[in-house]
Amino acid sequence: MAGEGPRYGLLVSACGAILLAVSVFLPWYGLAFTANGVAFVQQMTNQLATEFGNASLQSYLGAQHASLAALAGHEFAAMSAHQALKNLNIVLLALAGLAILDALIPLARGAASVHDGGGAAVAILGAVATLLVAYRMVSPPSAAGELISLSLREGAWLALLGSLAIVAGGLWPRSRSRPDAASEPTLDATWSGLSGWTPQG
Repeated sequence: MAGEGPRYGLLVSACGAILLAVSVFLPWYGLAFTANGVAFVQQMTNQLATEFGNASLQSYLGAQHASLAALAGHEFAAMSAHQALKNLNIVLLALAGLAILDALIPLARGAASVHDGGGAAVAILGAVATLLVAYRMVSPPSAAGELISLSLREGAWLALLGSLAIVAGGLWPRSRSRPDAASEPTLDATWSGLSGWTPQG
């Protein structure tokens, strides 16, 4: 039972790393037109209709302006970290891969290796991933000026959850030996020193 605590922690880290890797390919940001974006599209269609269209086309586009105005604030597409974060997604995948290896290798070597492994390296990898994910949640990549807005989607939240799980697994409390078993030889030695009598097994 001495290695059960560290084993549970490393399993948590491994699961968190897998979740982080999968989240890179899930939607991180939702794209939606702002009011300025809708107004820009309306202006462009009006210019095109005036220059190249006839009266019927202008009338049709004018009727569609109300539909365009309703698009403001409504998500029309989504982007994953793999699509939106060209460099960061590679870093996150590398951190997830290293965390998986650092968690599973001690588990494969046995309880003694797990107990001595510490989990510090796993916690550091998770902390770096957490900082990177949190940064891109607070400061998403720039959209098209004021025309398109970005909103957080489930992929970003799952990435944050996976990163925190890596840290939590690396910091999982290490098990300690039972105090009764450790103190029994000490009590025997103390009694022998005081009385000169050695307990017989």
